Amino acid sequence: MTINCKGKLIDFSVPKVMGILNLTPDSFYDGGKYKNQDEILLRTEKMLNEGANFIDIGGYSSKPNASFVTEEEEIKRVIPIVKLLAETFPDILISVDSFRAKVAQESIAAGAAIINDISAGNLDDKMIPTIGKLQVPYLMMHMRGTPQTMQTKTTYNNLTQEINYYFSQKIQEAYNAGINDIIIDPGFGFAKTTEQNFELFKQLDIFKHFQLPILVGISRKSMLYKTLETTPDNALNATSVLNTYALLNGANILRVHDVKEAVECVKLTQKLMF
Repeated sequence: MTINCKGKLIDFSVPKVMGILNLTPDSFYDGGKYKNQDEILLRTEKMLNEGANFIDIGGYSSKPNASFVTEEEEIKRVIPIVKLLAETFPDILISVDSFRAKVAQESIAAGAAIINDISAGNLDDKMIPTIGKLQVPYLMMHMRGTPQTMQTKTTYNNLTQEINYYFSQKIQEAYNAGINDIIIDPGFGFAKTTEQNFELFKQLDIFKHFQLPILVGISRKSMLYKTLETTPDNALNATSVLNTYALLNGANILRVHDVKEAVECVKLTQKLMF
């Protein structure tokens, strides 16, 4: 199983790690932490040195009830940092977390390699055709509604079956648009209750039948810290536990705040599996 990133073939026979770089002031865990270029460069260098295969940049928080951000503001936050990182770290593979086609287009032009769309094209009907023209890997997530409304849309008749059907449709739409490299993300925490997140987690291996890379992003999320009655700051151990479970059940990419610990999860689970 492989994807093509800027002419580089990424092989998922060994799972990969995607480090999170939030450029938003209101992210649930590290919002506003990286305020200037020096801090951003130090954070990125640290993640790369710890073994991150991808760096995921976001300029619009997708936490429940997140503040609306205009397209102009998102571009202002994201594009200069994509350019900065691409120039500073020539071999970096940057993923840009956006549901807007214009942001995607400008990000790829600035040096990004992957587009990570929480809505799988549902919030901008130009997104999937744009990715098809750009010929870059497309990470599509399951979500209902928007970050502002998603937690009111948690009623399902059969959670896993409905998400499976959603991906069947979205993958076909992407292929029809000429997208060759697709990654799927079940969307833990997006239009799902804590109980539904755990139900979905237990059935993660169902999505292996698509024969596409599966990304799991549960780093320090509320399904962990609320279950343990703690805070995001104290949810690193919980993140490692479920990242390990995810790897043993088919995850190919871990999207995390803490790269070193995720890389250790990959190394140890590889010893168990091979």
